[in-house]
Amino acid sequence: MLQPRYNRRMFQVTQELAFCYGHRLLGHPGKCGRLHGHNARAFVTLRAEALDEQGMVADFDLIQRRVRAYVDEQLDHQLLLHRDDPLVAALRSLGEPFRALDVAPTAENLARILFEQAERAGLPVAEVRLEEQPGSVATFRK
Repeated sequence: MLQPRYNRRMFQVTQELAFCYGHRLLGHPGKCGRLHGHNARAFVTLRAEALDEQGMVADFDLIQRRVRAYVDEQLDHQLLLHRDDPLVAALRSLGEPFRALDVAPTAENLARILFEQAERAGLPVAEVRLEEQPGSVATFRK
């Protein structure tokens, strides 16, 4: 007989990763349509039904190494723009650093990008919450 889902035990850990970024949202009618920045906090949550031999879902240091490296290289102190943003050509011609994304650089899309990075890193990621600013949180989970 199958056990009801609510009887399963589930373990969860969350690692917070803070970073700063700038962006703008093309076509946004308000302030977000202008260049601006955020001091963001990403909360990467891993989940497992059983603990490893050390009694962990995953070592916090492992999460930090596997996801933090990506954040530091690709997002932290970067200007994030959609690839169709007119600024892309101007910044490229000036040799200014930025990251062109295939999607709008919204909190929702950044949460999804970080989720997918955690998956590629082999972590049992359950969700990523991205706090763009205090009180404004986007979540991605499958």
